Amino acid sequence: MKISKSQIILISTFTLFLAVSFLIRTSFAQGTVVEVLPSAISADVGQSFAINITVVDVQNLYAVDVVVNWNSSVLQLVNVDVRLAPADSDGVLYNSSLAPVYIAVNQTYPGNYEISATSVGPAPPFNGTGNIVIITFNVIGSGYSSIDLTESQLWDYALVREPPISMPIDHSTVGGQFSITVVEIPNSAIFLVFTVLTVSALVLSRKMTKKVHLRHVFDGIKQDLLTEEKAKIRGCRTR
Repeated sequence: MKISKSQIILISTFTLFLAVSFLIRTSFAQGTVVEVLPSAISADVGQSFAINITVVDVQNLYAVDVVVNWNSSVLQLVNVDVRLAPADSDGVLYNSSLAPVYIAVNQTYPGNYEISATSVGPAPPFNGTGNIVIITFNVIGSGYSSIDLTESQLWDYALVREPPISMPIDHSTVGGQFSITVVEIPNSAIFLVFTVLTVSALVLSRKMTKKVHLRHVFDGIKQDLLTEEKAKIRGCRTR
């Protein structure tokens, strides 16, 4: 895929904007965070990549509800790997001895995915960092796409209080950004172009030098002829 100079400038500017906006967002993200990892992704049309929806540094977690949005004309969801229980791997939440984690919603729509799940008593709450889900996308079109966490709710363990009612866990969210890969010119190609330009410049310089030399020769011959002609005219006048 060929990319023009103006497209490269546009992509570079957009990438800088994404980096600055990401730094601004992450600078305010403190405590518990639900985020898209990696936060910045680049790939070409036809390629695939995966993202994690991760809960970072949470305490007393018992239920999650997350909605993810993206540009469906650029990205197509091809696989969802729910990583809830068991939490002794890379997931969050725990199975109870009597019942597994209850997944109330696990739905995919064009440009949208939602998961809602909770542990079931007497399972303990989850503490720490882990993945809710891993989503794999295929790049189907050129352009850019934010990967937004349009909804993110975390609920705590109800049995730690009376009456036993789950309460929301305060947290921040950090989304992700996708962009088409910028085609890099190999060093060998740059060297080849530089060599061709250098040789062309030398050839052109030699041609110009040759033309200047021939012009001086012709000017000399012309001057000699004029001098000779003037001498003949003076000779005729003196007779």
